[in-house]
Amino acid sequence: MHADTAPWYRMADLLPEAAAQHVKDCWDTGEQESGLGLLVEGLLARQVPVGGADRALLSVLAEQWGLRERLTPGILRCLGDGGPAPVRLLDDDADEAEPVTGLGGPELADLVLAPWIGCNRCGRLLLRAHTWEPWDDFSHHAEHYVIATPDRERALRILPADAAGEAFAELLHDCPGA
Repeated sequence: MHADTAPWYRMADLLPEAAAQHVKDCWDTGEQESGLGLLVEGLLARQVPVGGADRALLSVLAEQWGLRERLTPGILRCLGDGGPAPVRLLDDDADEAEPVTGLGGPELADLVLAPWIGCNRCGRLLLRAHTWEPWDDFSHHAEHYVIATPDRERALRILPADAAGEAFAELLHDCPGA
C-alpha cells in the first residue's frame, strides 16, 4: 500500500465494510474528492465516533484536496469518541483570524492567520496563512502553514502552501509535550 493511501484506508475502515470499500474504490480510481465527501457523509449518517486526531486528519485530507471549506461543517459535527486526543480541530471562524504582526518573516507579511489545529499536549497551534481579499474575507487557499507558540507570539516553523500534511505531522509527532 502506498504511504499516501494508508490514512485514507484507515479512515475508511471506520465505516462498515461496504461503505469503506466504496471510499477506498474512490481513492483507487482517482476520485479522492468524491471519496472524502462519502467518508464524511458516512461518518455522520452512521454516527461513527471519531477521535480528535482523526477529525483533524480528515480536515487535513480535505485541505489537501481543496475541500476544507465544504467539508469542515460536517467534520465538526462528527460524533466524538470521548477519548483523550493529542490534537483538536479548531473552528476557524473568520472572526478568529488576525493580521500577522511580527510573527514570522517577510513570507507572512500582509497575510491573515486562521487557527486550524491545536495541540492539546503543548498548546502549539497550526495556523493557515491567507491573503486578505478585496471582498473583506480571506482567500480559501492557504499561502503557508504556520506552527506557532500557544500565545501566537512566535512562528516556530513556516511551511509552503503544499505542505498541509507535513505541517500536521510535525504538530502531531514533534510535540515537546509528548
